[in-house]
Amino acid sequence: MKLGLHISNFTWPDGPAKLAPTLAEIASAADEAGFERISVMDHLWQIGVIGPPEHEMLEAYTTLGFLAAHTRRAKLLTLVTGVVYREPGLLAKAVTTLDVLSGGRAILGIGAAWNAEESAGLGLFFPPTKERFERLEEALKICRQMFDGDETAFEGTHYRLTRLLNSPRPLAAPRPPILIGGGGEKKTLLLVAKYADACNLFAGPELEHKLDVLKRHCDAVGRDYDEIEKTVMVNLDPGERGERVAEIVDTMRRFAGLGITVTHGGIRDAWDTKRFEIFRDEIIPAAEAL
Repeated sequence: MKLGLHISNFTWPDGPAKLAPTLAEIASAADEAGFERISVMDHLWQIGVIGPPEHEMLEAYTTLGFLAAHTRRAKLLTLVTGVVYREPGLLAKAVTTLDVLSGGRAILGIGAAWNAEESAGLGLFFPPTKERFERLEEALKICRQMFDGDETAFEGTHYRLTRLLNSPRPLAAPRPPILIGGGGEKKTLLLVAKYADACNLFAGPELEHKLDVLKRHCDAVGRDYDEIEKTVMVNLDPGERGERVAEIVDTMRRFAGLGITVTHGGIRDAWDTKRFEIFRDEIIPAAEAL
């Protein structure tokens, strides 16, 4: 079992003036503790389940570039990029740039996008759900083609690219992994089966069912279900004195029994980097033993 740290809250005690050094300390502490990956959201306003929209939020790919400079081992990704926030050619180039500058540590996390209020507020393109999923499938094809070095023109319903030149090529072999976020059974999990190296699901009573749906889609399209990495989002906060360690380890053990290979989540008050010592000393060794 591998662990991922999700950083979604940037409203910290010392405010924006200390945000950069605090974020650097968090990323470095997580990297040294043994977290296999670090992610951020692709939002421009804070989302409601975490705080009001006025709370601090950083643009995702600028932040990932910053994190690349303050880590050595952890893979870096968004959970997840809204497909309509960037043209696919630009997105593939951004992920490739992150991959090259991080030494091959980029993952493309992507989904159909959902935050209509944020998009309307900032004037971002936000078509209806059906079109967003159509664009997601085309974007997946374009990104894979650019990662693979295929410059052939792409002609789709929504995107037309005359030359998919991508130089330099990514360092990750055979390409930066592609993770699709979401558990929609008819569209999202089918796209996972067809195009993705990984999926990201939420912990909950439907988790096992979602995995069964994904397996059926894999069978239908002739994909090996076991080659897809399964990631689950869960609260990873160990508590101030490690009081939740046993609960987290039990959760990971249950996930491992379902074939989950990455447990990914946030930590309350991550700016208190002493919490990462608990992961280094107790949780990550237990995860590696599963």
